[in-house]
Amino acid sequence: MNTKYQRLFKQEQNEGHFWPSFTDLLTTILLCFMLIFICMMIIKSLQIEEMKRTIDQIMGVRAKLVNEMKAEFSDSSLGVEVDDKTGAIIFNTEILFSYNESELKPASFEFLDEFVPKYLDILLKSGYEEYVAEIIIEGHTDRDGSYLYNLELAQERAYSVAEYILSDSFPYKNIQKHLKEKLTVNSKSFSDYRTNEQGEYSPEESRRVEFKFRLKDEEILNKTREILGE
Repeated sequence: MNTKYQRLFKQEQNEGHFWPSFTDLLTTILLCFMLIFICMMIIKSLQIEEMKRTIDQIMGVRAKLVNEMKAEFSDSSLGVEVDDKTGAIIFNTEILFSYNESELKPASFEFLDEFVPKYLDILLKSGYEEYVAEIIIEGHTDRDGSYLYNLELAQERAYSVAEYILSDSFPYKNIQKHLKEKLTVNSKSFSDYRTNEQGEYSPEESRRVEFKFRLKDEEILNKTREILGE
């Protein structure tokens, strides 16, 4: 009997030794997971800080470009408008085209000869050029006619501007190389119409051509900024 009780006693002792050891193992594993989690959070925090710095840098470049565009063109004799937020240069198509036409007016060549070099002197100067991914000439129309008709008309107008400033007739050959690397043309038809001071649709203001720029990784950075809640 004593031997039987001794065996039972030893079995209970062995079980008693097993469970504390198993608990210690679980605790160790849990601590390891916690350490890994903390390390991952630290790395993520550093990545977010780096993303914020990059975003601020890109947005700072845009703000500087907008300010320089406004300083150059807001009070100029060219009669163009500078968008306060995007830095887009906006001018009525009557400067360049007759109504419902996509062929440049004779007087428009002189206008482009004066405007384009000033625009690119700002956009492609040292400190900005590396950030500029794309220069866009964008055509817009009023609501007269179908969407597809106006889509084609606005595209042809934007193309006419690009065609001239990349042609042999354009006097500033030194900037054409930069334009060929970054220039695109685009049409918005009448989808992005404009309104007057009373908030009513304005066909005259809707007929326009815009020179716009897109900074590298700007769309990704804007989305990232939304995610970060800024």
